[in-house]
Amino acid sequence: MSFPRYPKYKPSGVEWLGEVPEHWEVKRLRYVADLNPSKSEVRDLDRTIAVSFLAMESIGDDGTLTLDKEKTISEVESGYTYFREGDVTIAKITPCYENGKGAVMRGLVNGIGFGTTELIVARPKPDQVTGAYLHYLFISTDFRSIGESHMYGAGGQKRVPDAFVRNFATGFPPLPEQSAIKAFLDRETAKIDELVAEQRRLMDLLKEKRQAVISHAVTKGLNPNAPMKSSGIEWLGEVPEHWEVTKIKHLTSSIEQGWSPQCEGYPAEADDEWGVLKVGCVNGGVFNSSENKLLPPELEPIPRLTISRGDLLISRANTRELVGSAAVVEQDYPTLMLCDKLYRVCLNPDICCPWFISRYLGSTAVRGQIELSATGASSSMVNIPQSAILEIVIAAPPYQEQREIIASLDIDLSKLDTLTAEAQRSIDLLQERRTALISAAVTGQIDARQT
Repeated sequence: MSFPRYPKYKPSGVEWLGEVPEHWEVKRLRYVADLNPSKSEVRDLDRTIAVSFLAMESIGDDGTLTLDKEKTISEVESGYTYFREGDVTIAKITPCYENGKGAVMRGLVNGIGFGTTELIVARPKPDQVTGAYLHYLFISTDFRSIGESHMYGAGGQKRVPDAFVRNFATGFPPLPEQSAIKAFLDRETAKIDELVAEQRRLMDLLKEKRQAVISHAVTKGLNPNAPMKSSGIEWLGEVPEHWEVTKIKHLTSSIEQGWSPQCEGYPAEADDEWGVLKVGCVNGGVFNSSENKLLPPELEPIPRLTISRGDLLISRANTRELVGSAAVVEQDYPTLMLCDKLYRVCLNPDICCPWFISRYLGSTAVRGQIELSATGASSSMVNIPQSAILEIVIAAPPYQEQREIIASLDIDLSKLDTLTAEAQRSIDLLQERRTALISAAVTGQIDARQT
C-alpha cells in the first residue's frame, strides 16, 4: 500500500535527511527536549516515597514497560538514572540501542522513576515536541543507524554518547501534525504487529507439531497397526510389542565428560586452531560446531577429547529447560574438544543408533523426566548426573527400525522446518516494513494528515 507525499518540500541542510516538507522546522534535539534532567528535582521529597524502578529488562524493544518493581527514593537516588512521567528514554548501550529499546515513561509510581544507568532520558518541551512523536523518532531506522556510527567503546560495551542525541538534527512538524503522525503510526504499526503475532502463533503451532511428531515416532513407531504392549512405565505408556523396554545404560558402552580450561572469548576458526565446545552446542537438538571457545596457544590440547561423527553429546549443566539437551555430531572435528559440561555417550553400534537416542531424549515425556532429575539451587544453572541419564527407561526398536524412524523423521521435520523458516521470513519482512514506515513518517516522506 502506498501513502501520499507532501505537496512541497525544501532542502533540510542535513546531509542524511535530504528534503523535508516545506513547513517543517529543522532543529537539533537539544532545542526540543531537555536531556537527562537533574535528580535535584526530588531533593526536597520525603526519602521514603515509593517510586518505580526499571532495570533494562523492564523496558521492551516494542516500547512497553514492566512496572512491577518499586523502591524508595533513598534506595535509588544514588547510582541510578532519574526520570519522570512523560519523559522519553532510549537505551545507549549495544545491542539495546540498535534494537530500539526505549519507551515513553507512563504509569510511574508517584510519577517518578529510577532505573539502569544505560538509559538516556529526554524530557520533551511541551511547545516543541510530544513524547510519543519523540519516541517514534528515537526508534526510527535513521536515528539508530546514525547513532550506531557514533558509538564509542569496545565489544559489548559500546555506547551512544549523550552529545550525539543532544546534537541530532532533523525536521519537526507543528504539534498538531505530530499528533496526526503519531495516530497514523499507532494505527499502521498495530496492523503490522497483529500480522507478526499471527506468524508467531503459527511458529508456536509448528513447534508443538514438531515435538508431537518426534515424540510419537520414537515412542510408538511408524506403523499405526503395530500390536502394542504396556511398557510398565506410567510416563511412557504403551509401546510396540516387539520393542525392548530397557534402560539407556544397557545400550551404552561408556560415558565421559571433557575439559574446561580458561579459553578465549571467541571461537576457533582456522583449521590449525584448537577449540573447546560450549554447552550450547547441543541446544535445539542440532549440533552447532561454532559454539566453541579458542584454546589459548600456551595450553596443550588433549586429542582423546576430540569429537567425531556419530558422537552423542548431552548437556550436563544448563538451565532447567536446556539441561539434558542432546545432539549427534555429523562429521569429524579433529581440533574441537569436549568440555566438562557435556557428556559424550558411546553407544553399542550393533543395537543402537545415536540419532534415535538423541531424538528420544528430546521427546516430551523424556524431557519431563530429565527436568525432574536435574538438581541445583540456581534457576540459571542446574545439573544432571550421569546416573540420571543412564537410568532413563527406553523402548528400543530393532536397529534397522531405528534407522527407518530417523529417516522418516528427517523428511517430516524438514517440511515443518521449511514452514517455520517461511513464517520467520514473513516476520522479518513485516518488521522491515514497520521500521521503514516509522522512518518515512518522521522524516516527512508520508503525509499522515491525508491518511
